[in-house]
Amino acid sequence: MKRTVAALVALGLAASATVGCDTQARREIEAEKKAQQAGPPGPKRVAQSCEVQGRAPRIGIVPINLQALFFNQINSGAKMVAAKAGAQVQIVNGNDDSTTQANAIDDLVANRYDAIIVDAVDTEGIKPAVRRADAAGVPVVAVDATVDDPAVSTQVGTANAKGGQELGEHLVKESGGKGDIGIVGALNSTIQLERQKGFTDTVTARGMKIKTVVDGRNIQENAQTAAENLLTGDPDLPYAYATGEPALVGLAAAVNSQQRTGNVKVVGWDLSQQAVDGLRAGWIIGVVQQNTFEFGYEAMNAAIDLACGRTPAKDVPVPTQIVTPDNVRDYLYYLEK
Repeated sequence: MKRTVAALVALGLAASATVGCDTQARREIEAEKKAQQAGPPGPKRVAQSCEVQGRAPRIGIVPINLQALFFNQINSGAKMVAAKAGAQVQIVNGNDDSTTQANAIDDLVANRYDAIIVDAVDTEGIKPAVRRADAAGVPVVAVDATVDDPAVSTQVGTANAKGGQELGEHLVKESGGKGDIGIVGALNSTIQLERQKGFTDTVTARGMKIKTVVDGRNIQENAQTAAENLLTGDPDLPYAYATGEPALVGLAAAVNSQQRTGNVKVVGWDLSQQAVDGLRAGWIIGVVQQNTFEFGYEAMNAAIDLACGRTPAKDVPVPTQIVTPDNVRDYLYYLEK
């Protein structure tokens, strides 16, 4: 009888614990859902619009591509400000190609757009087109990628080398400064080369070693193939770094397909659903998140100011955050386009 009572009590306690866990899980899911649905903070400022030759300002946007969530969020932020200000927007896909971007800028100038926002694939290769636009009286705002040229009216972005340095410091802290690192980069991207150098200089100065660098070319499918080769070539690799969203998504897919979630730790740039899943599971330990929506807000504000004959700041810095398994819930709105 005593055993029966004890067993029933134990079952009751177990059931209570299960109900408690289920209730807590439901609360966490609901909290995450609300955080995601709330979306990003809106723009702190909306530029005052004007009439240009009797019409609303027309702003062209030339992103690197329309595949990555990162660039779509910049576009979303820019379109939100344009809608509030009453400006017209035309987006032309750069398709990861500098020549395509240059042609897009030339076409926007020929079609009498009043200002252009560009996120350059190649910050050197885009300069002739930017100079042609400037010579034609069409101001250019460079967003994200730094285009160091007097023809650029305003630069909106983050310090990519510094972001790489901060993520390197985070990995050193997590690893104790020991272990080899593989890198999935984009060797055709000026931005990502800056991130790679900032990271590499930091971790190697603290005793870690860069074992292998593979090139994903800023294309998700290419990055996954490159990451598969990286992991296959070094089955004991303890750490990996991805320099952009396509690289991190591709690396995450490779880690999962090779069932390496238990023996490799990953850091990288830019949140995606795959990155969030890895953070929740604990094998992604740090992601640099740029305020993509703020990029769009500030770039469009600058473009409208320029189109209306005002002079915005030459440089508009946008801060970054390090997202970890502990704080990932606070940044779930970045999963929204």
